[in-house]
Amino acid sequence: MAATRADALVAFNHFVDTYSAKYQKVADKLTEDRDELLAFYDFPAEHWQHLRTTNPIESTFATVRHRTKRTRNCVSRATFLGLAFKLIESAEESWRRIRAPEKLTSMLDGMKFKDGEPVTHSTPAQQPLAA
Repeated sequence: MAATRADALVAFNHFVDTYSAKYQKVADKLTEDRDELLAFYDFPAEHWQHLRTTNPIESTFATVRHRTKRTRNCVSRATFLGLAFKLIESAEESWRRIRAPEKLTSMLDGMKFKDGEPVTHSTPAQQPLAA
C-alpha cells in the first residue's frame, strides 16, 4: 500500500495502463470510482485498516444468515428478530476496537487530514494587489 495519495495515484495509473487493454470494463470502473477508492487518505492513518475493510459487516451478516438457515423453529418475525439480535450481540464481543479513538473527536471537530496526518496550517488569504 502506498504511504501517500500521490504514490497511490501513480500506482493506480500504472495498474490501469497495464490492464486496460485486457480488462477494459474493470479499468473503466476503477477509474470512475478512483476518488472513493482513495478517500481513506483523508482520514487518520491509524484508521486506514478499519476503513479499507468490510469484514466486520460481512462476517456479522454471514453469521446471522448461517444460523437462521439452520434453525427450523425460527418461523415468526419475533423469534427471528430475537435470534438475530443475540447473534449480532455475540458477534460484537469479538470486534476489535478502533485504533486511536481520540482522533475521532478531532475529526468531528472539523480537523482535516492529508495522507493520514493532520493538516495544521492553513493557506494564507489572497493579498490584495497594491495600487
